[in-house]
Amino acid sequence: MINEKKKLLIATDNFLPRWDGIARFLKEIMPELIKNFEVSVLCPDFGKIEAEGYKIKKIPLSKIKLGDYNSAKLDRTIIKNEIKKNDIVFTQTIGLIGATAIYYAKKYRKPTASYIHNLEWELVPMATKNLFLRRLVYPLMKIYVKYIYKKSHTLIAPSEGISELLSWQGIPTKKKIVRLGVNQETFKPLKEKTEKEQKEIQELKQKLKLEGFFIIGNHGRIAEEKDLGTLIRAFSWLQKKHEDIKLIIIGDGIQEIKDRIQKSKNTILIPRTNEPEKYLNLMDVYVTTSLTETTSLATVEAMASGIPVIATKVGYMKEYIQNNENGFLINIKDNYELYKKIELLKANKDLARKIGNKGKTTATKLFNWDTTANEIATILNELE
Repeated sequence: MINEKKKLLIATDNFLPRWDGIARFLKEIMPELIKNFEVSVLCPDFGKIEAEGYKIKKIPLSKIKLGDYNSAKLDRTIIKNEIKKNDIVFTQTIGLIGATAIYYAKKYRKPTASYIHNLEWELVPMATKNLFLRRLVYPLMKIYVKYIYKKSHTLIAPSEGISELLSWQGIPTKKKIVRLGVNQETFKPLKEKTEKEQKEIQELKQKLKLEGFFIIGNHGRIAEEKDLGTLIRAFSWLQKKHEDIKLIIIGDGIQEIKDRIQKSKNTILIPRTNEPEKYLNLMDVYVTTSLTETTSLATVEAMASGIPVIATKVGYMKEYIQNNENGFLINIKDNYELYKKIELLKANKDLARKIGNKGKTTATKLFNWDTTANEIATILNELE
């Protein structure tokens, strides 16, 4: 007799076609989960999705918008029904869908695992420019996060540091460590790509008129907590000394920030793309100026592509990046320090090459999607 697969509900406030780190995470691990479970996804209705091998239940969007994010409506009936129909709940967020799913999973005694993609008590306050609201929301979010995650059976953290931070916040829930991965066939140095891929990237470079320029880059959501203003200010300082530099920012988000990017001299804004690897291979240095992160998948992908990275000392980045070895770490909002690090890499090609090579070694050694997917499937199978 063949054992029936357990029914797994993935409850998330972020999913395709909204292309962000959580959607990319789920896209990478979904094949392994489908092999092990009968998978359903409960998510906001961001648009058409081609669901292959899994069921999908979408909740309409509300009018609530926080930063660059449009929330789903709170539909308890849909969420309760999906919880009842499934054996295991795997949440990705504690927005309206994720938090409500955890609440009802606890009520209906369904085992739940929650992957920690964000530190919400940092992320949510940073999504607003209003300092008063930031100070008000920060302690409230700590209470909220603690309340919700105490109802989950298992928290899956991307690093030991993030796991310890959750414990320090008084969250006693059992914790497991599973790193994110990187697609090592997609994200790799230009010299390791096929002739066809190299030709396409060269044509893209010509199209964007980047020949002869030193390229600084960033890709991801355009939001307040990404602090792209620090990158733009550092770039403006560099332009006072160098004429052969350009800044590429890839992504979509808050219009006010996009407008500022587009007004910046020698800056190119590329809309959100499903093929960021092509643009990464155009870059000479990759910069992450985020005020809060856990892993920063975009930074790992840049490292896997052999690009020297400069990142803020936040989240797991301050663990897998060894300063002056496989990348550079800077303090948040320090545009002068960022300016000096970029200038150092621009002036020293050997150093840039060395940093890039060591970064690639780190990314390929620590981050593997097959390992990530297998470990998560094992954790979910062992839930009781």
